Amino acid sequence: MRLATVIAEGLTSPLAVVAADEKTWLALHDFLTFFGARDLPARQAPMRDFLPILMPRFSELTRKVSDWPEHGRIFQQRGGRPIRVSRLLSPIQSPPSIRDFCAFEESFRNLCRRRGVEMPQAWYDVPAFYFSNPNSLVGFDDEVTAPRGTTELDYELELGIVIGRRVRNVPAASAWDCVAGFTIVNDFAARELQRRELVVGFGSAKGSDFATAVGPVLVTRDEFSDKIDGRGLRLEMRARVNGRELSRGNTSSLFHAIPRMIEHASADADLYPGEIIATGAIGGGSILELTPEATNGWLKPGDTVELEVERIGVLRNRVGSR
Repeated sequence: MRLATVIAEGLTSPLAVVAADEKTWLALHDFLTFFGARDLPARQAPMRDFLPILMPRFSELTRKVSDWPEHGRIFQQRGGRPIRVSRLLSPIQSPPSIRDFCAFEESFRNLCRRRGVEMPQAWYDVPAFYFSNPNSLVGFDDEVTAPRGTTELDYELELGIVIGRRVRNVPAASAWDCVAGFTIVNDFAARELQRRELVVGFGSAKGSDFATAVGPVLVTRDEFSDKIDGRGLRLEMRARVNGRELSRGNTSSLFHAIPRMIEHASADADLYPGEIIATGAIGGGSILELTPEATNGWLKPGDTVELEVERIGVLRNRVGSR
C-alpha cells in the first residue's frame, strides 16, 4: 500500500490517506472502516496512530487495494468519496524521533577523505547516529531555503525506515517485524555549520536542523518482500539536480544493515510508531562527496532537487531565496 499525509481540497488540517489506485486517494479512516476495522483513531488522526492497526493486516489490505475497481463501486454506493489532494506533506508528521545513521561505508570514507582524517575503526563496530529535528520536516514540492549566512547548501540521498509498533531491545533477527514501510529522506545540510560543529566533536545537528524532506509516500513493507533478503534490502537510488543525475547507488551497499540499525536504536530504549530511521547518504549521495567542482556548485536558489528510490517514487523540492 501507498500511504500519505495530505492537505485535501477544502480542508486545512493534515489527513492520512491511502492510494486506491494511481489517481484515487481515500481517507485512511474511511478505507479501514469500509473493510470492517473497529476502534479506530479519529478521522483526522496522524498517520502514526494508524500504523499499529495496519501492521497485522498489510497483506490483506494490499490485496483489497489491488481489487479496488470492484470494491470502489460499493464504497461509493455507501456514501464513500475519494479525496482530492491539493498538497502532499511528509507522510509522517512530527515523528516521535528521527535517528539519522551513517551506514554506507563509501559515504563515510569519502567524508573522512574530504576532512583529511583517517577512517576510524570504531565506525565498523557500531552503527552511529544522531537525532535530527522532527519538527523541521518538509514534504513533496515544498521549498527549502539555506540557513542564514550559509552558501554551501547540500542534499543527501537517504532511505527512510518507518517504525510501525512500539518495541524495545529488538534483536536484529526479528527487526523487520517492526518496520511499517519505507520512504525517501533528503537530509538537507548546511556544510559551513557542520564544519564548525565537527571541530567541537559534538555531532552535526545544527547543520541539518533547518529542513529534512520526507516523502512523497510511505510504501508498506509487504510491497518489498522480494527485495528483502535476510538482513539485506536491494533498492536502486538516484539523485538529480535540475534534471542532471548526480548520484546513483543501491541500498545493498549498506555496511550496517537495517536490522542492525534497529537493534542498536532500540537497545534499552523504546521505539514508537512513526519513528523514522534514516540510513544516511548513500556513497556519492551528496555534493560534499562528489565535490562542488564536479556538480556545478552547491545548491542555489531556483534549483530543483529530485531524489528517486525504486518502488517509492520521486521526492522533489525547490531551493528558494531567503
